[in-house]
Amino acid sequence: MTTASPRYRTMHEALALLDDTVPGRFEITKEGIVHDMMAPSRPHELTVALVRRRLERVMPDDLLAHAGEPDVENVPEGIMRHPDVMVIPWADMEGDGAFDPRTLVAAIEVVSRSNPDNDWVGKLRDYPLLGIPTYAIFDPRTASGAVFSDIHATPDGPRYATRKDFFYGEPVTIDAWTIPTEDLPAYP
Repeated sequence: MTTASPRYRTMHEALALLDDTVPGRFEITKEGIVHDMMAPSRPHELTVALVRRRLERVMPDDLLAHAGEPDVENVPEGIMRHPDVMVIPWADMEGDGAFDPRTLVAAIEVVSRSNPDNDWVGKLRDYPLLGIPTYAIFDPRTASGAVFSDIHATPDGPRYATRKDFFYGEPVTIDAWTIPTEDLPAYP
């Protein structure tokens, strides 16, 4: 944490003090703390599980589609995020602490009903800044999504140059792997 800004260090320490006493998930962005108070719904969690399983069927054995702890953190940038699914080499699962975002092959988010801008705006800004080469969004609100790739420099910082939209029912390619999207649940 020695390279962390005082602001980031303060936010990180505040979240550590909450230590599971406040429900929901916390992330740190350049703008501050994001608190998603809603527990993920069954359609959200089913989408995470289906995407994860479908990816693992087509990925090489040295990669894992991981849904769980810990967070992805870049202390110098002052960002701590928690992707719904992250494609990461098995070797990078070893050790302690947060994952280095530069080890991720892809980050995948399933849009929540309670805070869709976190995935469509905040993470779309933060993931290229963290160097995550591919970012896929599945949106059960619209039964559609998008895959972002090809990070390039802009006056506002690194951004994804390529966006490929898809609708549920169409195959989607995330990095080098194509998976089906049939039967992914939509929010009622």
